[in-house]
Parts: sequence; structure tokens; C-alpha cells
Amino acid sequence: MAHRIITQVVFTGVRIIGRAVSESYRQAAASQKYAAAGQKAGGGFSSSNITMDEACQILNVGPSKMGQIDEAFVTERFKRLFDLNDPKKGGSFYLQSKILRARERIEREVQGFKQAAEREQELSEGFKPKWTKEGK
Repeated sequence: MAHRIITQVVFTGVRIIGRAVSESYRQAAASQKYAAAGQKAGGGFSSSNITMDEACQILNVGPSKMGQIDEAFVTERFKRLFDLNDPKKGGSFYLQSKILRARERIEREVQGFKQAAEREQELSEGFKPKWTKEGK
């Protein structure tokens, strides 16, 4: 009789663990597909889904017009707000992380516009390699 109870307990435990493993595998596969779709859409690292307008509001800077934003002003605002929200000085780690993500979002936007402008300039000038065999 005891062996029957032990067998039922073991089989029940195996069944529960098997279901948990299969469910976690399904969730991991779905998460991987979601992350891959975000990368294809140009999401970069998707730790922050912050819009450019929200980033400008957080740092209290004017909205960027085609990547034209004063980077020195953004950096100055970032440093000031980041230091004000230092947890050691009674600030909020959450706000500090939002400020950091806002600065990263603005920098990503400006960098994207700079790269697009460089490509556009290269296309308008024609292809000119940056190095030659003699220059190596």
C-alpha cells in the first residue's frame, strides 16, 4: 500500500514539473520572438520604451527638430537632474533611471539623424572611399 502512495506522489510531482518546464519553454520562445521583432523594428535595446516627446519633457528641453538639439544643454540638464535625484541625497532611484533613459533616448535620436545626414551627404557627393591601397 505504501509503495502505491509513493508511486502516485512521484508521478504527480513529475507531471507538475513537466508542465512547468514546458510552460516556461513556451514563454521563453515567445519572449525571444518578441525581442527579435523589436530588434528588426529598430528598437535597439528595449529596456526603455520612452518616446522622444517624453524624453524631452523629462529633461525639460525643447523638442528636437530633425535631430537639431543642443547636446551640451541636454548634458547639463541631465547632470543637474541626475545629481538632484541621487538616492544618497534623498532622491529617487526610479526618477534617476528615468532621467538616464531620457538622455539615452535623445542621444539615440540625434545619432540616428547624424548618420542619416552623413549618408545623404555621401550620396550627394558620390562614392569616395575613405582609404586606398596607398593609404594603408
